[in-house]
Amino acid sequence: MGIVIKQSIRNTIITFLGFGIGAINTLYMYTNFLGEDYYGLTSFLLATSNMIMPLLAFGIQNTLIKFYAEHESEDDKSRFLNLMLVLPLLIAVPVFILSYFFYDQIASLISVENPIIYTYAWMIPLISLCMAYFEIFYAWVKVHMKSVYGNFIKEVLLRIFISIFLFAVYFKWITPVQFIYSLGWIYFALTVLMAISAFKIRKPAFHLRLPEKKKDVLIYSSFIIFSAGIAVMLLEIDKFMIGQYAHLKENAYYSVAIYIALTVSVPMRAMHQIVHPITTDLMARKKHDELNKLYKKTSITLQVIGGWIMLAIFVNVNELYQLLPEKYSGGIAVVFIISISKFFDLMLGNNNSIIFNSKYYRMVLFLGLLLLFMVVGLNMYFIPNFGIEGAAVATLISIAFYSLSKLMFVVFKMKLFPFTKNTLTSLAIIVVCFVLFYFWEFPFHPVVNIMLKSGLVTVLYLFLNYALKVSSDINYVLNLALAKLKLTK
Repeated sequence: MGIVIKQSIRNTIITFLGFGIGAINTLYMYTNFLGEDYYGLTSFLLATSNMIMPLLAFGIQNTLIKFYAEHESEDDKSRFLNLMLVLPLLIAVPVFILSYFFYDQIASLISVENPIIYTYAWMIPLISLCMAYFEIFYAWVKVHMKSVYGNFIKEVLLRIFISIFLFAVYFKWITPVQFIYSLGWIYFALTVLMAISAFKIRKPAFHLRLPEKKKDVLIYSSFIIFSAGIAVMLLEIDKFMIGQYAHLKENAYYSVAIYIALTVSVPMRAMHQIVHPITTDLMARKKHDELNKLYKKTSITLQVIGGWIMLAIFVNVNELYQLLPEKYSGGIAVVFIISISKFFDLMLGNNNSIIFNSKYYRMVLFLGLLLLFMVVGLNMYFIPNFGIEGAAVATLISIAFYSLSKLMFVVFKMKLFPFTKNTLTSLAIIVVCFVLFYFWEFPFHPVVNIMLKSGLVTVLYLFLNYALKVSSDINYVLNLALAKLKLTK
């Protein structure tokens, strides 16, 4: 776990930094500079682009990680990487042709409730393609165990660019309309930077020869397109469907709440960058015991870190919303619902990496399709009747079923289990800290209250986890920190 801890810490710091910048964008700059209508439009365009991205990527970001190590000769690796760059075009080119010739029909269909979407619908496939190739180039460097720079581009640089253009709106250098158009250029620039980084590590050698395992690669990619696509849709389809059943300003309110709740998933995003290729290697070498150990460690470590973040959100959510325009306050319930769903997913550790690299990945596709129909049906019922809170409930139910079904699949089919007695200890600590601090109100400014509560809950939470030795990885990191502070030997 040494390399996991080292790069995961770096990735976590970078991801938290990115989320900090994103929090300023989401909670202040978007809400005050751009306005709720254009913020809602931005959220809709990016969510829809994310939904299409796995299709345009052809599942290559997962395929590259799974099969790269299996190509031993340099010539075969070169042919394999060449195929990885070309395969997405098999879907991207037809999608762009259809989008061009049937733009009126497609744009009209998705803009019935909000006509403003019609004008900008053409940006969705363009941003999706940039996202797709960014993930491919990112996977290109991850197989070489170099994930930090790509994580910086994805988590920090993206949000810095967004901040710059939001400031440009504030100073009236550009209009909100021009900001919407700038999103395409931002994602294109990030893709170019990621491509340069990938090619510095290993330059592509373009030729017409195909790798030896081309059939396995094509079959795996075809299934992963849908499996990965379903996973993304379960996360983004609520924003898309809010745009179909409610005014776009509701998407703005929902996006603020979602962003706050998604902070819970930051540790998983950071650790996944390095754990995924390690999981792939262990499974390729049939190291079942080591894989099971890794599964348990990632589960409890992510649970402890995610539990701390969730606690910080829950005990401060009321103060946090006091800092926002009053019309956004309806999203508090959404924060609780989505945070819980994300925390449950976090507890499963590297579950996704295990499934995507197993022989059972085809079954997950059929399971995901059933759940996709379920989430669409739930959103069609809950959004018109309960608004954004309904969308959150639909997301909670769908993610809970999806995560639970994947857990059962790994447990019964692969004889791997992520939980230990420390799982219950960690949950107990979270409940105790929540009860102690949620109802404790300070009579100060919300910012001061947030700082005080966060500091107190962090000290108690870390002390209890450290004293009870809930996570060996967390204790290892804390011991390093204490040693540097000369508080322990």
